[in-house]
Amino acid sequence: MRIFVVSVFLAVGLVATPLLSVAYAEAKTGNDIAWADVQLAEATQGDDVNDPLESLNRVIFQFNEAFQEALLKPVSVAYNTAVPQPVRSGVGNFLGNVSSPITLVNNILQGSMDNVMRTIARFMVNTVAGIGGISDVASSLGMEKHTEDFGQTLGFWGVPEGPYLVLPLFGPSNPRDAIGRFLVDGYFDAAGMWISNTDNSNLKWSRKGLDAVDTYAGVKDDLEEIKKTSVDYYAAIRSMYRQKRTSEINNGATGDLPPIPDLNYTMDGGPKAP
Repeated sequence: MRIFVVSVFLAVGLVATPLLSVAYAEAKTGNDIAWADVQLAEATQGDDVNDPLESLNRVIFQFNEAFQEALLKPVSVAYNTAVPQPVRSGVGNFLGNVSSPITLVNNILQGSMDNVMRTIARFMVNTVAGIGGISDVASSLGMEKHTEDFGQTLGFWGVPEGPYLVLPLFGPSNPRDAIGRFLVDGYFDAAGMWISNTDNSNLKWSRKGLDAVDTYAGVKDDLEEIKKTSVDYYAAIRSMYRQKRTSEINNGATGDLPPIPDLNYTMDGGPKAP
């Protein structure tokens, strides 16, 4: 039974990232989703889609969709049904708090001292007053959440995104973001490093699976609505992903998009320390 549970979490953790980082999460932002903007993005992309591998990307996109429909969706429905909303909020808050070191290091690499201090303050307040981060006390005190990753840091310093990619199981990306996710951010993930160094594979996969399910469960309905209202779902996701990353790199200072929440989370349990 234990092996089965770990296997399920592993599979869910792998398929969780498709589309997550491009979702408009109405439930998380409290704002109405501007579906017209999604369709407008499709219609006005022109030739600037930066997708030379589109034929291959579309095949991988369909594979990811099938895998997600078969596994992630039913698990997320069960999670939403069985777990009360306050508990789900606590899970999301805790996982976000644990990932704070990734944001902190990237704040430092970007030279953003205001965000460095805000990240440290949020982590301390939520860890102590929020009982390990289960409650987001810091936001209620005016310290709004923000996240950073190494892909954003590279973009901040002018590194171009490169061609649009759809990764098997991991979804929308580009060479710059893939380098950050798979090669760098794991070294900033203190919790992941500790888990890897204890060789606790059950805990590592449980964290990934829980993070995946909790994130997807919060945006599942919005993704389905985007699919229904899009003329070309693949093109809409591509446009939204690229615009979202541009907005994140510029700290929300660009674009005419409706509010997009930061749904990124590390999929790596952290490499072993040397």
